[in-house]
Amino acid sequence: MKVSVIIPTYNEEEFIEKCLESLKRQQKKADEIIVVDNNSTDRTVEIANKYNVIVIKEPKQGIIAARNCGFNEAKHEIMARIDADVIVPPDWIKKIKKNFSTGQIDALSGPVIFYDLPLSASYYTRFYLFIMKITQRGKETMIGPNMALTKKIWQKIKNDVCLNDKKVHEDIDLAIHINKAGGIIKIDKNLTIKASGRRINSNPQSFFIEYPIRAFQTIFIHK
Repeated sequence: MKVSVIIPTYNEEEFIEKCLESLKRQQKKADEIIVVDNNSTDRTVEIANKYNVIVIKEPKQGIIAARNCGFNEAKHEIMARIDADVIVPPDWIKKIKKNFSTGQIDALSGPVIFYDLPLSASYYTRFYLFIMKITQRGKETMIGPNMALTKKIWQKIKNDVCLNDKKVHEDIDLAIHINKAGGIIKIDKNLTIKASGRRINSNPQSFFIEYPIRAFQTIFIHK
């Protein structure tokens, strides 16, 4: 079983090196790492090129376009996606492979700890997963900075996923389409990564008010 890691990026020179260093330290290495440059104007690409990664360009701006570009480029049967400000623990890929080795799941996600925010803020992602499961009648959702899915399920849904990331949350939308296709999503509470809480720091109202509203909007659109 081989794993491709996809990292959408847009002006991530402050974070991308730590992210790639954490992938470099994996107990079981990624079989390929794809950095998707989404029109960066800083040193993101220059830094990424110092590592053993594939750098590709996605000219259409937006996280969904960049994510889809990476998924379509990936060669291997498991595709893991993280954000550029994520630091993964040394056993992250090892745990992903173990989860998928049963052959009983199509997608996987886990909690996020915000390393530059108070610890209490990190419980938000666990609460979010719980609420999303209730709203989707027991079906699991996923968290964008920490998720993986099979190439097989992606091929089933790639022409159906929503493309406007101003109307939907890309991770919730992806989960909804996986569930509709009969896929099984697993939440591994031990598959925890660290990410920056910079978006919360810069705009708390957006994260705690606009973000949940758009989450429920995403669900409503698919009803």
